[in-house]
Amino acid sequence: MRSTLTLLLVFASLGFAPEHQPVQDEGENIAFRWGFGAFLNSGKFVTITKDTTLQSGEELKMVVELVKDCFVYVIYQNSKGEINQLFPYDMSQFLSNDYVRGKNYYIPKGRGWFKLDKNTGRETFYLLATSQRLPDLELLLSKYNSADAESKPTIASDIVKEVRDVKRRFRTFATLAERPATIGGNVRGVTKQEEVKRPDVAMIATHISASNFYSKTFTIDHK
Repeated sequence: MRSTLTLLLVFASLGFAPEHQPVQDEGENIAFRWGFGAFLNSGKFVTITKDTTLQSGEELKMVVELVKDCFVYVIYQNSKGEINQLFPYDMSQFLSNDYVRGKNYYIPKGRGWFKLDKNTGRETFYLLATSQRLPDLELLLSKYNSADAESKPTIASDIVKEVRDVKRRFRTFATLAERPATIGGNVRGVTKQEEVKRPDVAMIATHISASNFYSKTFTIDHK
């Protein structure tokens, strides 16, 4: 099955952590910057902060920058129900020296952008941030990546259900701040000339802080 977002990325195999423990409210122990922008067919660059409508051919890019040590997940489900883990790039990244505060992690990595192809429908992006890893979700993502085509729809449904269950488990924890950050400033390949036209999404990043858990869902009505 084709994805409605053509990607430059090759998604690596995932790792996962031991079973999670009960979480205590520890105040503002989650803080990160998040930017999500779209480059429209008109040549205009817009910030995506809520559900929106986009057209085939328009492009998307995201950025995550850790302010405190926490675990950020970005999961994408296309209009056919297929799942892609967009961030971390693979689960082993959480345990590597390439998961640090103060670094911009672009989604997709590097200078590429996601481009909406001709398969229209609803595109959904799940942003989750936690003070502890989510082993059940990580395990399901790992199973999905290694599953055969017949098994994937069922596992995809389980992933979405787990995201909803996680939100329910953490619903008592508050978002403490969500404000503009002060910042200095298969996706098809694009030419060097095209790359120059695209802005740095870090310039429109929002500072988010929360107690133990944060989540937001972005739905794109892809026309």
